[in-house]
Amino acid sequence: MKKKPIPIGRPSVLRHTNAHGILKLLRESGSCSRADLVRASGLSAPTVTNVVKDLLSAELVEPLGEGPSSGGRPPDMLRFKAERGCLLAVEITARNISFLLADLNGSELDRMEVSLAKKKTTPEAICSLIGEELKGLLRKHKKSRDKLLVLVVGVPAITNVEEGSVLSISNLEGWRSVPLRAMLSKIAGCLVIVENDTNLAAQGEHFRGAAQAVRDFVFINIGTNVGAGIFLSGRIHHGAEWSAGEIAYLRLPSTSRRQLTIHEFGELETLLTSPGILKSWREACSKSSRGADQAGVGALDVLNLAQEGDGCAVKIVRQRSEIIADIIVNLSLILNPGLIMLGGEIGSHPVLIDFVQKQLEGGEFAVTKIASSPPGQRAGLWGCISLALEALPSVLLPQPAR
Repeated sequence: MKKKPIPIGRPSVLRHTNAHGILKLLRESGSCSRADLVRASGLSAPTVTNVVKDLLSAELVEPLGEGPSSGGRPPDMLRFKAERGCLLAVEITARNISFLLADLNGSELDRMEVSLAKKKTTPEAICSLIGEELKGLLRKHKKSRDKLLVLVVGVPAITNVEEGSVLSISNLEGWRSVPLRAMLSKIAGCLVIVENDTNLAAQGEHFRGAAQAVRDFVFINIGTNVGAGIFLSGRIHHGAEWSAGEIAYLRLPSTSRRQLTIHEFGELETLLTSPGILKSWREACSKSSRGADQAGVGALDVLNLAQEGDGCAVKIVRQRSEIIADIIVNLSLILNPGLIMLGGEIGSHPVLIDFVQKQLEGGEFAVTKIASSPPGQRAGLWGCISLALEALPSVLLPQPAR
């Protein structure tokens, strides 16, 4: 364990700060002795003993008995009680709602997905569905409602994180200026955090993905929507009006023709997502003898055909890769990140990434390090868990009254 200095202050604040620091050390170490905590925190042995006593009373840690001796008296070992509660990640898309239940160490307990096909998608209907599934997950794992400590929700929209509100979702019914945090707080009865889904994917990649050691990077998602999660100095960058990373509305040569509002799809979304790729494919097929064979072909099929060398598919993918390469160069010139990641069912496809990298070859300013985030990794859900873990200390140890 590395020594981590803990700041000083007034007695009540100091006691609270010490408890936060000791709890953090216990969570990170898994198990340790009081002597380990003294060495790692820089606090005195009596102070650590008093803090541990408080944490034991709060049922946040438990004794494990004696540990191995290094020559003297065997140390009394302690561990953080990760089963003391749980965290829930929820990701809302136009197609489904995904859930990830984790313990207080961030270890996965359960994962599930609910289709929205033939279901109402109003804010009230979505919140009700989340409440039903939340109840079922807690029942399945024999946990009472008060054991759920933090719920983090990802949405495909601009979100005001401070207010917990969703400004607009174009492809769901009635999602404009929705007070989502307030609605879900009544259902979940715990701390609720609302965040943009692409920001959460970036957070997830930093938490346990390809960007764990990177402090400045951009995650570009191209799937049902187009967006970017910007990570600067180890944190999500939201911007003054919460719209940092809304690259679907970028104005690029030959693609931008008019002003758009947040209630409409950005022009890049109409080009880069599955509908745009399929539109180009059908237009190409209608001009050739392949028109009768296009039924049932999806956007991923077009990408797969490009990977196999189909000339028509290659042309379509190359056009998209040129646009994405322009976006990457522009982001690189403005932000100079150490890494740019491509995710989503379209963005993470190997053939698209290969074409993009070829477009960037030889550029002196473009980011040369490109990584992919496979959709199955579910970076957005793990981003939810990461934010929940960051918020957890304030839930377990609330600020003392002044």
